Parts: sequence; structure tokens; C-alpha cells
Amino acid sequence: MEPGEAQRLVKITWSARDRVRLRRSGIVPASVQGRSAGEIAVMFAATEGYVREVIHAFDDSGFAALSPKWRGGRPAKFGPAARNQICRIAACKPAELGLPFTTWSLSKLVGYLAGHAWIRASTETVRQILRKAGVSWQATKTWKAGKDPDFVAKKIRILDLCDHPPADGRVICVDEFGPLNLQPRPGRGWFPRGRPARSRATYTRTKGIRHMFGALDLATGQMSYRFRDRKRWPQFLDFCKQHRRRFPAGKLYLVCDNYGPHAKAEVAAWCAANDIELVYTPTHASWLNWIECEFTAVRYFTLDGSDYPSHATQETAITGYLRRRNRHSHPKHHSAVNSKIRRPDYLPNVA
Repeated sequence: MEPGEAQRLVKITWSARDRVRLRRSGIVPASVQGRSAGEIAVMFAATEGYVREVIHAFDDSGFAALSPKWRGGRPAKFGPAARNQICRIAACKPAELGLPFTTWSLSKLVGYLAGHAWIRASTETVRQILRKAGVSWQATKTWKAGKDPDFVAKKIRILDLCDHPPADGRVICVDEFGPLNLQPRPGRGWFPRGRPARSRATYTRTKGIRHMFGALDLATGQMSYRFRDRKRWPQFLDFCKQHRRRFPAGKLYLVCDNYGPHAKAEVAAWCAANDIELVYTPTHASWLNWIECEFTAVRYFTLDGSDYPSHATQETAITGYLRRRNRHSHPKHHSAVNSKIRRPDYLPNVA
């Protein structure tokens, strides 16, 4: 052994934090000093076979032998091709493969793999393979295909109004929230384990329903609202008139969905005569309307887990939340930042 190598081994014994590296770096100098394998084994509480293995490894690989890369365990039984096939079959519908059921279970999937793909594995092995591949058991979701031929133009128009508010007016997102009926609603809260809050059962609701017209002013982030018994075009027209009175100067851009009363001829004529532009979202794309996010918060903080005795009490709770929210509001700019809907190749039927 060269003097430089001996000095390096000594430094490793002083600084090494890994116990395996520390032990192996001490065995090699002890062998150079002329100690036998048995003596070294006693010094480092190891077997003679281990001592000889370390010495031979150092002779063959040098200092790399001090930090061995263990490769314990038996090799994987299934290679990438078999794993990919398992994932592909799990993603198929059983009926498409000629099976008399509509959904998989792990045992049925294992049986099909053994009988048709010649892959014999246990249910636990298949579960682990699917989990490592990012495949999990999930509920299906619904979606609506957007067949609006002007989908892209309408989407770009709404996003541009949010990103670059016009200097000649104000952008306001409007929509209806409801119906607001009186019923116990499920919710979540902090409760002792195993003792959640209970809500009454309800079968008949005789107190009617109410509706809330909501509007979100993007310039300030403030929300305005009105409660009504109905939500037909006269009520929506009154709501538009309310905002014209509230903002008498400048043009108003009202972002709304394609609900029938929004496009009523009387509503469109009055808005055109009073410098109000109705900006419609694409068909089946009301989620482009920013106020939908605010309605989600209203539902979470005022309706979930509630059981109001009267409409007045329910409306008071909603009003209190919206007033508190308006005290902490801020202007809204740049909707859906980094969202997939901003990609040029975004398709309306993947919402």
C-alpha cells in the first residue's frame, strides 16, 4: 500500500459517519500491519470471511470497496413489459374483453391475467404494480361536450376581459345561486372521534325556495346580491338595472352563462340601449364565469352543515358572510393562471 493511500484511510476513519464505511476502512490498515484475519475479526466484531472479503475487494476496486452498493433481495419477477400489460388490461373495461361484468376486482383481474395474458401473480403483487404505476381505484366522473362552434372565440374574449379590463368600463360576472330551500345539509367539522354531529332527516319541504342573484365586480372584488322568489327574465332585468344605477358612468360588461332569461329579447334590448354588453360563456362552460368560484365558497361557509329554520335566517347568514368577505376583498385579475384552458390546443370536450 502506498503511503498516500494509508493516510487517506486514516482520514476516513476520523471523518466517516457511515458505520459500514468506518469498519471497512479500519480492516484494510490492520491487514497492512500484518495482523491475521482472525485477529482483525476479533478487533472489529466480524467474521473471518467478512474480513477476507473486504481485503480482496479493496485489492480489486480500491477505495470504491469501502462503500459497497448492496443489491439485496431477489430480482423482480415481472419486467417492464409485463407491468405495462397489467396496467393496460386494468384500464380496459371488462365488457370490452368479453367478460360478463362491468368493473374489475383484484381477484377477477388476477384471474384474467393468468388465463389470457399468461401472467401469474397474486392480488397483492398486482395491487403494488398498479400503485407504483400511478393507477388507483377511482370513481368515474361526468363531463359535457362543448359543441359551441364559437367556443374558442368566447373563451378568449372572457379571459381577455379578466386579464386586460377595458378602460371604458367595468367587468362584472353575474349568475344565479340556488335554489335555496330549507333542509339539513351535510357538512364537515371538528368533533370527538366517533361522535360526529347529527342532523335531522327531512322528507317534506313546505316552505318553498328562494334564489340569489350574485354579481362579482372584478375591479374591486366586491360582491353584490339580491334575493328573489323567482329567477326569470324580469328579475334578471331588475338586477341589470340595479347595476346600471350603481355604476351610472361607463360601459358595463356583464359575463353570464346561456341560461334562457339572460338572452331574453327584452333583456338584450334594454342592455343594448343602456350601454351594457352581455358577454356569454360558451355552451356547457359556465365554469369560465369567475363568480362560480365565489359561489363555491358561499356554499361551503354558509350552507354546508346547516339547518336553517326559515328563509330569513338563511339569507341573514349568507348576507353576513358576503359582507365580511367584501371587507377583505381585493381586485380580481388574470383568471385561470397556468390553467390548461389557456393552451391553444385546449378542447372543449375535456372539461
